[in-house]
Amino acid sequence: MGAQDAIGRRGLVLGVAGTAAANALTGPAMAAEPAAASASFTVRSADGTLLTGDAQGDLEAPGILFIHGLRQSRLSWDKQFADPALAGFRLVRFDLRGHGDSDKPAAPDAYADADRWADDLAAVIAGARLRRPVLVGWSLGGYVAGAYLRKHGGAGIAGINLVDAVTRLSPDLLTPLAGSFARSTGSHDLGERAAATADFLAACFHQPPTGIEWQRMLVINGMTARAVNEGFTRTETTDLEPVFRDYAGPILLTHGAHDRLVRLAMSERIRALHPGSRLSVYAESGHSPFYEEPSRFGRELAGFAAAAMRG
Repeated sequence: MGAQDAIGRRGLVLGVAGTAAANALTGPAMAAEPAAASASFTVRSADGTLLTGDAQGDLEAPGILFIHGLRQSRLSWDKQFADPALAGFRLVRFDLRGHGDSDKPAAPDAYADADRWADDLAAVIAGARLRRPVLVGWSLGGYVAGAYLRKHGGAGIAGINLVDAVTRLSPDLLTPLAGSFARSTGSHDLGERAAATADFLAACFHQPPTGIEWQRMLVINGMTARAVNEGFTRTETTDLEPVFRDYAGPILLTHGAHDRLVRLAMSERIRALHPGSRLSVYAESGHSPFYEEPSRFGRELAGFAAAAMRG
């Protein structure tokens, strides 16, 4: 196998108030305020990486934890945090390591080990005091959810919504365009990396954002540490299908029909492997159905989460 093929196999996972002590939220807004207003928090992962997130909703409400995709941020989920269909849940989101306001380790090794992604998620679950949450993993976020199951198990997770998720790094499940971005968005040439970042963001949509929303997303994408891509091309954990197959809870698979980065076959494989899974294809969406068809996404997530938590 040539170097480019190896990059295509391993290289791309896609996808997007108070200060805390290690693995704990502090501040009166989080401890005593059940209102829907969002409150910021930080948690420290097992390797010391500081992660930034925010949460809204009653601490006693059933929880949904959103995990964004590559080069994105917790702001990817703004439409879900404003969705009346999800108002009865405690909603939590955070910036992955190397993204947004979270720490950005300079060493590529900080992003090569699946266990580090898993420990980040564990720190957020503990810090946000989530009890049997539903995980929503978009693109790279699906890989992170799988890494968590692989290391920490699924007993504490009520259900998983995989959104155009990467669960296996394989050139037949990712598009050639995705393989190209694996190299170019991590380039040491600043000009090439800047151009590729804009092209990558455009490829995430069938119905693209415009105006201030596009500008903000482009800024967020440009904040991502170059080492994220460089490190992930070295990962030895390339297949998380077995952990999703063995997960005992329900799985909702959400996939945009016009995804230019992750093939529908990726989600179809999980549906075939996991008897408790359901696939929902969004006819008017690309890689980002939660953004492109948010009303439908919110309704389906709310119904799935309620049923998963009852089960």
